[in-house]
Amino acid sequence: MFKYILKRILYFVPTLVIISLITFGLSKVTPGDPVKLALGNRDSGGDAGQSQEKMANEKAYYEKAENLGLNLPTFYFSLSTISEPDTMYKIIKRSERETLEDLLSQYGNWNEISNYFYNIKAIENSLFDIPVDSTIFENMKEVKQRLNLLYLSSNDFDITNHLKELKNNTSDKSVLAALNKRVEALTLSYNNIKSKKTVAKNYIPKINFYGIKNQYHRWLLGDAPWFGEAAPGQVKGFIRGDFGTSYLDSRPIASKLSDAIPWTLLMNVLSILIGYLIAVPMGVFSAVNKGTISDRFSTIFLFILNSLPSFWIATLLVTFITTDEYGMNWFPTYGLGEVDDEMGFGEVFGIRAFHLVLPVFCLTYGGIAYLSRQMRAGMLTTLSQDYIRTARAKGNNEKTVIWKHAFRNSLIPIITIFSAIFPGMIAGSFILEVIFSIPGMGKLSYEALVARDFPMIFTVMMLSAILTLIGNLVADIMYSIVDPRISFEK
Repeated sequence: MFKYILKRILYFVPTLVIISLITFGLSKVTPGDPVKLALGNRDSGGDAGQSQEKMANEKAYYEKAENLGLNLPTFYFSLSTISEPDTMYKIIKRSERETLEDLLSQYGNWNEISNYFYNIKAIENSLFDIPVDSTIFENMKEVKQRLNLLYLSSNDFDITNHLKELKNNTSDKSVLAALNKRVEALTLSYNNIKSKKTVAKNYIPKINFYGIKNQYHRWLLGDAPWFGEAAPGQVKGFIRGDFGTSYLDSRPIASKLSDAIPWTLLMNVLSILIGYLIAVPMGVFSAVNKGTISDRFSTIFLFILNSLPSFWIATLLVTFITTDEYGMNWFPTYGLGEVDDEMGFGEVFGIRAFHLVLPVFCLTYGGIAYLSRQMRAGMLTTLSQDYIRTARAKGNNEKTVIWKHAFRNSLIPIITIFSAIFPGMIAGSFILEVIFSIPGMGKLSYEALVARDFPMIFTVMMLSAILTLIGNLVADIMYSIVDPRISFEK
């Protein structure tokens, strides 16, 4: 048994690496610009006459990108073609990088494409030096819009049209005429892309190696020393409890989790204890009295109970027994109650417990119905075994037969269910915590989903995966405890 447990723990390492790779990969394909999300979707552009604001936003954008480690390569290595440079990751804006990758797939000549990209940037930067007045405002606005579209365009027809409009808007205005030569240089650079096409380079593979200075390594293991304090800008990594910063309020995710997890754990522990203490004896009683009126009644009752959605029951309870409208203001509507430092433990406990009655009830009743049916099925299977008949033939009383010989061997499905509870103890209940406004992990995760707070979402995903592995290991250990015949040697 010890060897098996040690082997399973060793298996955790490659399993967690695979899970971390999947989680990190999903984080890289999520929609939207992570930098803009982290900045609160601040626009990094600006209309004419707002050049200072635009420059400040651009600076904030690249500083935040560096803070998030997006100026590093994605992984330890990458597979590309000889047409693609090994520094493509330095193009931080995803929209611009995707445009360049599309152009590369069409033409395969990076030198010409990078020159074209540089010319777009040059025109954009030169706009900052042009004083804006009413005579050129519309033309300036059109120029800026066309430049923004060029960053997103890889189709030949669209690019040609944008270049044509740029030329029209810079050729007849005295102030903007200075841009005309730059527009001609941009047009020439694009024509060079088409005339010097080398698509064959896209079919010759190349492997780029980057070492440990990459985004995945930084996210998982960090770039700070393992001993001592981290320098400003360094992160300790997921393994050491540094889960990053929330996009929603810029708080460290670890701090938000430490506030939310205790309430979710408290609710789930109470729900599990109450559920098992009621469901297990109920399932045993139902199995022992199979076919009786009490068994049929409990079967129908539990079937109905299991069919009632918890969010619906929660809504009914909040509507009918927490407000004065129906004359049954028995429980508080939401939250955990207000407490202060001057209150004693008993008073605080009473307020918290009173507010948790309804959420714990809604979290528990469905589990009782399901667990009791599983316990009943396990007991019925065990009671039909030969060794139970042998125990009865030896003269053991029915109580001994049921609780000593049958009960332990009927716990296998219950243990299996218990192992699946671990992730839920952290993930919480999205709907119930939102309905009752409980500041736990469910409500926190829901708010993160609505706000596209991806660092929080993927942290919860990783923690749930880790708890799933732990739950499976605990279940295996408990199997051998309740039934010593189970062997893990093979």
